[in-house]
Amino acid sequence: MRTKYAFPILFSGRWQFRLQGLLTFYRSLWAVTVRRMFNGPMLPGWSLSFEVSNDFLKRQTQKGFQFTDHSQSREYEDAVLFTAGNSRSITKTEVEVPVKGAWYSAPNETNSAVLLYLHGGGYAYYSKAHDNLIGLVVKAINTKTFALEYRLTPEYAYPAQLEDALAAYRWLVDSQPMGKNIIVAGDSAGGNLVLSLLIAIDQQKLPAPKLAICISPWTDVTNTGDSMRQNERFDWVTKAMADKWAQWYCAGQNQSDPLISPVKAKLTGLPPIYIQAGSAEILIDMIRDFDEEAKKQKADVTLEVWENMTHDFQAYGDLVPESKEALIRIGEIVRKYCG
Repeated sequence: MRTKYAFPILFSGRWQFRLQGLLTFYRSLWAVTVRRMFNGPMLPGWSLSFEVSNDFLKRQTQKGFQFTDHSQSREYEDAVLFTAGNSRSITKTEVEVPVKGAWYSAPNETNSAVLLYLHGGGYAYYSKAHDNLIGLVVKAINTKTFALEYRLTPEYAYPAQLEDALAAYRWLVDSQPMGKNIIVAGDSAGGNLVLSLLIAIDQQKLPAPKLAICISPWTDVTNTGDSMRQNERFDWVTKAMADKWAQWYCAGQNQSDPLISPVKAKLTGLPPIYIQAGSAEILIDMIRDFDEEAKKQKADVTLEVWENMTHDFQAYGDLVPESKEALIRIGEIVRKYCG
């Protein structure tokens, strides 16, 4: 019986990159199918679609690192994309001033808060795939969302990204009535930026957001923890990728600076922080370390870990039960803190 591939695939950009990406997809499909014939799923509960997607993301990202031209690398990343499909009702309106980014709106927004979303991508990419993830988060919480398009590495190193995030946050604070009820959220490197932003807001004595949400946050740019190696065979992100992104982001600056690696920071007094992660991702040890450090400091942090899930698994929407459940939890947390 033929197995239908479950996730919609989108193509963009030059045909050469589309073709290369499509060939990479078929390599992943073949490799995973053969491996499963002999050994079963790589982890319990993994469907063929999920495992192929995970393998494809790893191969595609590794291929992107081979480009010396970073604009071409980003174009290649966007050539072939998977989408969950159930975020299509979200509208997107791009803006250039006073900060660059886009507003995302759900058809029936029921929450009066405004969300500032900080995307992942190792600080080096802003993939079109994030339209899908941001849309899923917006749909889950039903609130107007501004996704910041901050400057990327290696062209711009730290603190450019934090400066851009602070500028966006100040703009939202000054934009009444939205400034009364702000949430900040982000995934991966964007989760790192969320935590750094909270610390900077506290240091500069700005009005604090009601809530922070971090999806698979990069809490320690020194990339320590056994899971960086032990989970490489499961996750689509590798230690080599994380090390390169850290090198570009820090550009010779101290990687243990609390505003770069928030696990080293003073966390007491920060607003509530809700974190989601997967047990099979390479960042899980540092995420747990951050949670432990936060609890030692009596910070208001909640960590929820989904068994056998990989980095940014929420992007699968309703197509994966764990992703669907995680998005529902995000909506519940927002309603708890923001009504």
